[in-house]
Amino acid sequence: MKTNITRRGFVQATAATAVAAALAGPTLHAFAEAPSENAAKAEEGGRWVSSACQGCTSWCAVQVYVEDGRAVKVKGNPNSKANRGFICPRPHLAIQQLYDPDRLKGPMKRTNPSKGRDEDPGFVPISWDEATETIAEKLMELRQTGETHKFMFLKGRSTNNTDVLFKALPQIYGTRNCFAHSTICAEAEKLGAGVTEGYWDYRDYDVANTRYFIMWGTDPIASNRQIANISNHFGNMTDNATVVVVDPRLSATAAKGDEWLPVIPGQDGALASAIAHVILAEGLWNKDFVGDFTDGENRFAAGVQVDEATFAENRTNGLVKWWNLELLDKTPEWAEPVCGIPADQIYRVARGFAAAAPHATSWMSPGVAMQVRGAYMAMATNALNGLVGSVENVGGPNRAPSVPAGKLPDIKPYQDEVAQAGVKQPFFDRRGTFDFPAVAKGKLHDQVVTNRIADCLNEGEPYDIKVAISYWNNWVYSCTGAQRWEEALAKIPFFVHITLNPAEMSQFADIVLSARHQMFERWGSVTNKQDLHSYTALEQPVVEPLWDTLTDETEIAWLIAEKLADKGFPNVLDYYRECFHDPETGAAPQCGEDLSLYATKLLTKPLWDPSTDKKGGDELSGWDEFVERGIWNSKRQGYREHWDDFGTKTGKYEFYSETLKSILEEHAAGFGKSVDELMEELNYQARGELAFVPHYEEAYREGDEGEYPFVFSEHRSRLNREGRTANTSWYQEFKDVDPGDEPWDDVLKINPSDCERLGIETGDAVRVTSVQGSVVVHAKAWEGTRPGVVVKCYGQGHWAYGRIATKDYAAKVPRGGNNNEIIPSNFERISSSTTRHGGLARVKIEKAEEA
Repeated sequence: MKTNITRRGFVQATAATAVAAALAGPTLHAFAEAPSENAAKAEEGGRWVSSACQGCTSWCAVQVYVEDGRAVKVKGNPNSKANRGFICPRPHLAIQQLYDPDRLKGPMKRTNPSKGRDEDPGFVPISWDEATETIAEKLMELRQTGETHKFMFLKGRSTNNTDVLFKALPQIYGTRNCFAHSTICAEAEKLGAGVTEGYWDYRDYDVANTRYFIMWGTDPIASNRQIANISNHFGNMTDNATVVVVDPRLSATAAKGDEWLPVIPGQDGALASAIAHVILAEGLWNKDFVGDFTDGENRFAAGVQVDEATFAENRTNGLVKWWNLELLDKTPEWAEPVCGIPADQIYRVARGFAAAAPHATSWMSPGVAMQVRGAYMAMATNALNGLVGSVENVGGPNRAPSVPAGKLPDIKPYQDEVAQAGVKQPFFDRRGTFDFPAVAKGKLHDQVVTNRIADCLNEGEPYDIKVAISYWNNWVYSCTGAQRWEEALAKIPFFVHITLNPAEMSQFADIVLSARHQMFERWGSVTNKQDLHSYTALEQPVVEPLWDTLTDETEIAWLIAEKLADKGFPNVLDYYRECFHDPETGAAPQCGEDLSLYATKLLTKPLWDPSTDKKGGDELSGWDEFVERGIWNSKRQGYREHWDDFGTKTGKYEFYSETLKSILEEHAAGFGKSVDELMEELNYQARGELAFVPHYEEAYREGDEGEYPFVFSEHRSRLNREGRTANTSWYQEFKDVDPGDEPWDDVLKINPSDCERLGIETGDAVRVTSVQGSVVVHAKAWEGTRPGVVVKCYGQGHWAYGRIATKDYAAKVPRGGNNNEIIPSNFERISSSTTRHGGLARVKIEKAEEA
């Protein structure tokens, strides 16, 4: 007989279930020192097993030391040519995630039909059979009424096996409403490179050969991509290169760099245009790459228009147009009051950057791109690489080699008439409306508008959603305007959350399913790039699963498919049984565990099968060697491979972007509008041809300056495993690795001059309020931010997730505040990206009572 478990009771039951495992668990040597006599002795009774970390978007190959069936420490995989055996702190924290006593121990169902932040779900434990039976019943009800499109699937992080669950199951069932997290991450960054150099992806960096870095809003030894790679190279980088960091706060990278430029949040475009102006006005551009005036005389002078016919370009398009439209009056003296950086410092950086060419890198990141007007910030900062000829060059930003990969078997033969009708219905996120061009890889109306889904749910447009399944995400916490998601999820009649910990999103679920930890308990693979190598790292079961958990992308998919088959819809199960045979033995899967292994083998087969062409990458003898090594490495990326054709509209590096022009014109024409009308709708200031070149746009802010006098800026923690480590004691204890932060606390970093004016001292509880909402945190007087700008790290403020992440889990009292309850929901609308940077939110600060 099941009994109703209160929220407090759930915590107590969880603790009781886990206490034996926790007490008998390993001595956690995750922060082990370099090899020593003691370390050697510790390894005598254990073994290293390869896996992969997904604690950030580097997805490094790692090895886990297993002793007596327990994971006890982690190191970088020495077989990796990308991280070369080095890792950052994040993989170590994964051990505490694995053995977290607050992990979900098995499936749960809701007993309280009322949903909301203040409602106790009344979760009770149920079997996997009951859970998947209920899910299948709800799905079949929609098929019987011809409403399969009212089933929605949501995902956050994933592995290369994702489409087994995320694509195959929903589309065979009959819905196209499968939405990933990508546009709350960094799609505007891809747009900036796509419309200038034709590369619609994240760039790699030749850091070993770079002699000058300008890092725009990125902190690569602590966050963003390439963390292990940059951390390993950083000592040599500071010896061999000048490191300039453009960031409103004194980041870890800025503290170790040569110059810190504390830009006014969102005004990066002014600084980028001023640097470009200096490079052209002083004749410092790379003439081999860009070209030159036909008579050799530099005509770029402040305030002076230039005749395009006098300049002959080599591998670029539209340099003179860019000058005439944007750069001619953007002097450092103009930029100084706009961006807050002294003119003499702008001159110095511009000259130093150009002098290092082509071994120079302008590193554009989400910090400049994920803004309301961020597309042009991304273009402006990326265009500096074009000016100095560092694109795909020695010491510059580069592309990455392709990785051979298996393909998902064709699902169309398994779609019946109901499914075919369902997948033709409009996307629920309303992409492709006039105000959302939704550009993905240069294609219009093809990008997910993730954070808009909450608005669609709340507005009931374009239709209602009746069933939703979500995994590896927590958008109630991780999306800006987080309060909208609380309202939205409460409106879904039947919602399933697949998760490691009972997170904020779980509190709105009707069924919560317990997932395995990706690094230690499941099969999968991940693909990425670092240090001019691409790679696929294998995830495998390193230890036996601790509790009644299953792999989300395969085992749970199989159970749902079985239940659908029992109810008269065998198509999904037939697909799994017929299309995912073991590539080595030919055996068909008989259970979810088989599917998990076979899918991993099938989708990585081109890497480990000796008969396939590895295109210069690692030659492996077979699956067993892949499992042992844990990684496949590509050949090293070659330089200048796309200089003859960048893949843009003109084939050249585009300062005047014909690529962007064609995209905007096509979208506007589809609605009978002009590009100027489109720019106004998208909240951009550009009119005319200015819309086709990199240029400065004024930072967009929400909140009246009189009422909200401070600009709010956020950053990421070095210890944050994609927002999932706040329930580990190591995260809290070592929080001061982030400059200005404090252990076991959440602080708002305020310039001392502003503290004095407000009558606030370090340690005071303060309420931080924007037009979106407010949080209570502690004040910290800190000189690492400019007056008028307050800074807070993202990662605290959980009101669910566990007893360490919260101050009082049962009472839903958070430890600190969630930045996304302060930052309003807004978008960079060309790419559909959620905006969280650039000082979008203005805030006011008042003394408060302790939460």
